[in-house]
Amino acid sequence: MSQIKNTGVTKQYSSPTRRTPTPGKATILAIGKAFPRQLVPQERLVEGYIRDTKCNDLVIKEKLERLCKTTTVKTRYTVMSKEILEEYPELATEGSPTIKQRLEITNAAVVEMAKEASIICLKEWGRPTEDITHIVYVSSSEIRLPGGDLYLASELSLRNDVGRVMLYFLGCYGGVTGLRVAKDIAENNPGSRVLLTTSETTILGFRPPSKDRPYDLVGAALFGDGAAAVIVGADPIPEKESPFMELNYAIQRFLPGTHNVIDGRLSEEGINFKLGRDLPQKIEDNIEEFCKKLMAKAGLKEYNDLFWAVHPGGPAILNRLESTLNLKDCKLECSRRALVDFGNVSSNTIFYVMEYMREELKKENGEEWGLALAFGPGITFEGILIRSL
Repeated sequence: MSQIKNTGVTKQYSSPTRRTPTPGKATILAIGKAFPRQLVPQERLVEGYIRDTKCNDLVIKEKLERLCKTTTVKTRYTVMSKEILEEYPELATEGSPTIKQRLEITNAAVVEMAKEASIICLKEWGRPTEDITHIVYVSSSEIRLPGGDLYLASELSLRNDVGRVMLYFLGCYGGVTGLRVAKDIAENNPGSRVLLTTSETTILGFRPPSKDRPYDLVGAALFGDGAAAVIVGADPIPEKESPFMELNYAIQRFLPGTHNVIDGRLSEEGINFKLGRDLPQKIEDNIEEFCKKLMAKAGLKEYNDLFWAVHPGGPAILNRLESTLNLKDCKLECSRRALVDFGNVSSNTIFYVMEYMREELKKENGEEWGLALAFGPGITFEGILIRSL
């Protein structure tokens, strides 16, 4: 089991002008993140992956090299390590029934990362751990009963009457779904404080490359591991809590007939993913209507008057969204930066974007309103109208 990289306490930012939170609306009060110790520079990924999987196919190697360049990713963190492959060499053997071994690794890894991210988040929040009333735990990387929500609550010494919600296998939109659920809890339980954690690893999908599974190479070139945590609550306590984003309005939508565009199936060898080539087009065709519905709640009409916290599923999706909505180059900068620094870390990535966004919004003349967006299996759209505080 690899150690977790503690990224330190997230800085508190002071804004030139503090906006007053809307009474009764949920706010984000603190944020934290954590990663495995293993850092993989993108330029070294191909060499390592080909070596670890004992692949001798030059065509596959050249294709992976091209994919690694087009993803724009520069660095990623991963639980997978030399030590794990030495202990479980069957993970790199085609056709081996390894779901048991994979879960031995992932079940422990995701909780360990979630714990580290939560500790950082709780430290920034500054209130006692026993003040956490609810926990929402999001992961597409573990399978067990009880779930990681209970293990995490125990590891953090939360109250044994903490309200727990476990969200499994939502994929890339899981982080925004978690925010929507945490928002509902916070707004309907006065005085509650919700710890939302997301934690993901690619161990379930790691396997040798095959010409019969071209999607595996996309995953190898794009996805990374890590965890994130936020604390959500309404009516923040003055002088004790420092809200930086208000979760004003949230919606979810699925596109009928698209359930096979992003397809994930568990097998004895782990999880197999297929990504349809028409995913970026499906998002492009439906994104404008979705955004307008969110913006209408605050009477907003101009896309470039907003800040944009978009889950960076890949550069193609960001490019399509940018061109369809005629966004200025700077609008998706935080999403592109998160993709470059961490890769696509599934449900976690939206929080890495938000942390970069917080840094930008503390500057003078930062936008008041923005959108948090994510897309995933279904095809499912998740969106939240956010107000910067």
